[in-house]
Amino acid sequence: MNYLNTFKHFYFIGIGGIGMSALARYFHASGREVLGYDKTNTKLTTQLMAEGIDNTFEDKIDDKIKALSPQDTLVIYTPAIKTLGILDYFEAQGFTIHKRAKVLGLVTEDTQCIAVAGTHGKTTTSTLISHLCKEADLPFSAFLGGISENFKSNFLYNGKELSVVEADEYDRSFLNLSPDWAVVTSMDADHLDIYGDKNHIEEGFRAFAALVPDDKQLFVKKGLDIGRPHETYAVNEEADYYSDNLRMDHDKIYFDFHTPTETIKDFVWEIPGIHNVENATVSLAILHKLGVDFDRLKKAIASFKGIKRRYTKHIFANGKIYIDDYAHHPTELNAVISSIKTFYPNKKLLIAFQPHLFSRTRDFADDFAKSIAKGDDLLLLDIYPARELQENYQGVTSAWLLDKVEAENKEVVTLAETFDKIKSKDFDILLTVGAGNIDTLYDPIVEWLPTL
Repeated sequence: MNYLNTFKHFYFIGIGGIGMSALARYFHASGREVLGYDKTNTKLTTQLMAEGIDNTFEDKIDDKIKALSPQDTLVIYTPAIKTLGILDYFEAQGFTIHKRAKVLGLVTEDTQCIAVAGTHGKTTTSTLISHLCKEADLPFSAFLGGISENFKSNFLYNGKELSVVEADEYDRSFLNLSPDWAVVTSMDADHLDIYGDKNHIEEGFRAFAALVPDDKQLFVKKGLDIGRPHETYAVNEEADYYSDNLRMDHDKIYFDFHTPTETIKDFVWEIPGIHNVENATVSLAILHKLGVDFDRLKKAIASFKGIKRRYTKHIFANGKIYIDDYAHHPTELNAVISSIKTFYPNKKLLIAFQPHLFSRTRDFADDFAKSIAKGDDLLLLDIYPARELQENYQGVTSAWLLDKVEAENKEVVTLAETFDKIKSKDFDILLTVGAGNIDTLYDPIVEWLPTL
């Protein structure tokens, strides 16, 4: 019997996190009692409560916590939470406590696990693989790092034979997995508060890749040094699997796909950017190896709607365009802004950007400054601290970052001021971007823009 089946109750500390909520939904769907804590009530926690998953937003030992028994309760926490009275209580009472990554590894260890890793691209790739599995009616479950526009969720259950998981490099979490198949999309410097430098990040990804038992089931973007034999994929250059002949027509992207033995012409979808064609290329490669025919894959990829907050786009009748994106690293920002400039080269772009973490802002300040200078107008929000304290990063502020931005039209604003500032600006395209709480602007903007 799987070790996890010995527990009746599951308590999630940080249940509102995207990875945590997917696991919470899994156990709830399995008929277990699921409850948890998060410091903030969000759209996601509200949805969890509507699904029957009980949440609290106060760090106190309430009656529901007191009713739990150490013998049949598993406590799952996110490493982003460092100190919490509830966690201290569970530790003192002798409860079994695991990190999210450990539990995800246990959930998927009896499946053919497809794990997608990378500092960029892993959410889109894992969600697309899940979508293709669903359209091919394969028996799989999906644990995603974003909300699929097709599923309207970050969790999907369609059987137990396969699992698709987003393999998180933060805190080396992905080393808890047992991947039978794996993708490495990128190994850029990030999470330097954990790894220290780029060399240690790359060592982490090589350790992850070493977990895959079969060279032919490890797919790595061409040019990355993963330290072992593998299948390569690329766009506009030859690899084991590659796509080329990219062209755009009425907001759709067409491309041809090459395997080691054949070429399949005229795949089409609506997800912009060369980086997303890379994600499509490796997804098609894996589904092809799983035995799905290309006629079915063509139809499936054409129906892919993307991920919430990954280039979520609205075009209004008055001509205004609104794009919302989760990008929070210079490489991601460059990809989003380049896509906008490619599709709409002559339109005036207003960027509202919220930096995420003081440490990331400090480590990549010059690159951030170059990225966000590419718009015609810039609203730079205060840094979203997440797990960090400002007092530990003296001098690292949005005003400090703004000084590095070589642009004429730029200013620092608070989140509370941003919507009114947007209303006062002249623009054709609005891009709201960042991984903090800038997403709270989304609904007001979507309601307001059609009225202009």
